[in-house]
Amino acid sequence: MISKFSALAFGALLALGGSASAQTFPSRPMTMVIPFAAGGPTDVLGRVVGARMSEILGQQVVIENVGGGGGQTGSRRVADAKPDGYTFVVGTVGTHAQGQTLYKKPLYNAMTDFTPVALLAEVPIILTVRKDLPVKNFKEFIEYAQKNQGKMQFGSAGAGSATHLGCVLLNSLLKTNINHIPYKGTGPAMIDLAAGRIDFLCEIITTAKPHVDNGTVRALAIFDTERSKALPKLATAIEQGGPKDLIAYTWNAIFLPKNAPAEVVNKLNAAAVEAMKSPAVAGKLAGLGAKVATPKQMTPQYLADLVKSEIAKWAGPIKASGVIIN
Repeated sequence: MISKFSALAFGALLALGGSASAQTFPSRPMTMVIPFAAGGPTDVLGRVVGARMSEILGQQVVIENVGGGGGQTGSRRVADAKPDGYTFVVGTVGTHAQGQTLYKKPLYNAMTDFTPVALLAEVPIILTVRKDLPVKNFKEFIEYAQKNQGKMQFGSAGAGSATHLGCVLLNSLLKTNINHIPYKGTGPAMIDLAAGRIDFLCEIITTAKPHVDNGTVRALAIFDTERSKALPKLATAIEQGGPKDLIAYTWNAIFLPKNAPAEVVNKLNAAAVEAMKSPAVAGKLAGLGAKVATPKQMTPQYLADLVKSEIAKWAGPIKASGVIIN
């Protein structure tokens, strides 16, 4: 029979073992799940940040692309993983905010099934239009859209995509009802915009910039509070008299499964913060049009608050659009 003293000693040993395990983290390679296919903006960002985190932590960060379900499949994979720090996900506004309303039965609760670690960057959306649309700026676009909404069409990379929901927010704030044409990806949508078969596209700056630079489409406004270094001459919609709430972007952040130890969260957070300070990482992301999060924005609490506020922000426009995915 184990004495009371032995039981207490055994418990103390277990506690010490758990503490030592957290202190030695990481002692083996980690898996960074990218919940989208390889080659997209989230994948590119994750690989850049993951490579630098590998150097900082002294263990390899292995990238695992788990696409499907608008990012929900890969995110669920992490929600179900052990909360030991060795499996984490690069989530987005789609996977951890918009999807909570967009999907009739989300695969997880973004607020309770994950442990927030750090916001990494924001990538704003810009309004691109066909070259011959008879408007010169965003103010003229508002007037034109409100008068001609019945015959206009906007494209997207698919129902529920960031490109779709950016325009859903735009239409909601302008009080317009414009026909939506969903495509199987940004590429086909941009081709039809360049050909003049649709009127506009609310696209992530990363993928829109090459087409704007080539002159195949025109950029009218950026949906952010400030201009982007990637397209410094492009004024914000707010600058041009647009609604003050017209702010649309995707963001990327690191999440662990729920109940991750504080020591592990702190180590991953510190590594992420240091990685984002790297000139090489910051330079690469700036070239993609991404805004690196500030130190104040990279705390776990800031990310937790962001997820809560973003779920609330997007719920109204999504419900108003009537787009629900079963």
